[in-house]
Order: sequence, then C-alpha cells, then structure tokens
Amino acid sequence: MAATNQPMIQLKNVSKIYDNGTVGLKDINLNIDKGEFIVVVGLSGAGKSTLLRSINRLQDVSEGNIIIDGKSITSAKGKDLREIRRDIGMIFQSFNLVKRSSVLRNVLTGRVGYYPTWKTTFNLFTKEDKQKAYEALQRVDLADKVYTRADQLSGGQQQRVAIARVLTQNPKIILADEPTASLDPQTSRRVMHDLKMLNEEYGMTVVANLHSVELAKEFGDRVIGVRAGQIVYDGKMSETSQAVFDDIYNGGNGKKGEEDA
Repeated sequence: MAATNQPMIQLKNVSKIYDNGTVGLKDINLNIDKGEFIVVVGLSGAGKSTLLRSINRLQDVSEGNIIIDGKSITSAKGKDLREIRRDIGMIFQSFNLVKRSSVLRNVLTGRVGYYPTWKTTFNLFTKEDKQKAYEALQRVDLADKVYTRADQLSGGQQQRVAIARVLTQNPKIILADEPTASLDPQTSRRVMHDLKMLNEEYGMTVVANLHSVELAKEFGDRVIGVRAGQIVYDGKMSETSQAVFDDIYNGGNGKKGEEDA
C-alpha cells in the first residue's frame, strides 16, 4: 500500500531503561508507514515486547519521542492520550478476554474508547455497536459463538475473538505481541490470516512480534530484527535471506548477514 506523507508510527531516539538498570530499548529510530505489515523478530528478552508496549504507551520510555499519525503519544495526557490510544488496537498472547463474559460482551469492549466510562459500565452500547460486533465475529468465522462464554472456547477461538474486538474498535494500528505463542501451527496460521485480512482489507497498519520465523516469512512485508534492545536489521521480507535471520538470533559479529535473497 502506498505510503502517505507522514509515517503512521515514528520512534525518534527512543530508549527505555528499567529501574533495575536493565536496558529495554537503546536509541531506537524507526518509521512505519500506513498499511505496512511488519514482523519483529529476535530472541526472548531482546526488547520486542518493550518496543510494542512503548508504542501504545503501556509503559513510558526513558528518552525520545514516539509519534502516532502526527501526534506525540509520549507527551499526550488525558483526553488526547485516550484519543490516540483509540487508534491503536492491541492483541496479546494471553488473549486478554473477560473469561466469564460472553463472546459478544468481549467484542463490544472494542467500542469502549468511544464512550464515557459510565456508559460502558452500564453496558449502554448502541444497536450499531452490536451490529459491528456481529459483523466482526462473522469475519473471523465465530458468528455461531456470540453468546458462548469466552472460557468455553479453544485458544485459537479466543485469539480470534480478540481480533474481532480489534476490528470493532476500528483502529489505524494493530500491535500484536506474540499472538500465536500458545497456539498450534494450524491455528497460528489462521490467526495470522485474520491479521493479514485486517491489514489488506481495512488498511490497518500491523506490527507483530513473532517467535516463528516461518510465520514471519509467510506473512510479513518487512522484517525488523531486535537484539539487546537495538534494531540490528530492517529490510523487505522479499530481500531477507535465512542468513539474516540466523544472524539476528545468533548475534553474529554485528554483520547483517548476506544481503542477497
């Protein structure tokens, strides 16, 4: 998809140092354009989750600035912060569903950012909201589970409910933190297909942390390699050889692997 004038996500000189001195991110500079499908790969503890959680400001960075569609989320407060976050959907490896609530109630929480808190507390969702939720569940083939409790679903079904929730939210950006970590290979591919559908049909910008290099190769347009809180590789998937992946994971000698595909 063609890029617009300004990036959808910009990280400028971003660092994150935890209270115990651990470096989470170190001097990250990154531009992500509207409509890209980006996969972030690297060892556990490399900084992939820190990167994603910083973009949505689930944790504050120590230095630098993160800009979402032209607005700084780093300095945003109150209503401005809520409005920026409304444009960012999150998908977690643990699904983050309310287990004892119905599938429909879980999907409707995607609309929460559009209303004052008291309305959602009293479940005052509109007919249009419920229609959006039904349509989202149809897109992920779960329309027959509308009134099923979330804890009665399989892991793969729960993750697809989470994807339907994001679709109901209608964000510009989806951040997926290890969305397939607890799923079998076949279910993992189904979840990735659903994310690709949101990217291709709705134009949502997707940034996904993945353990699986196979899934990264199959679904990513661009790959970002992270090691020890730093970006060590950034390139088009079509131009990224297996040697590059090996280098990202094995530490190499600072080389980016062989550049030929």
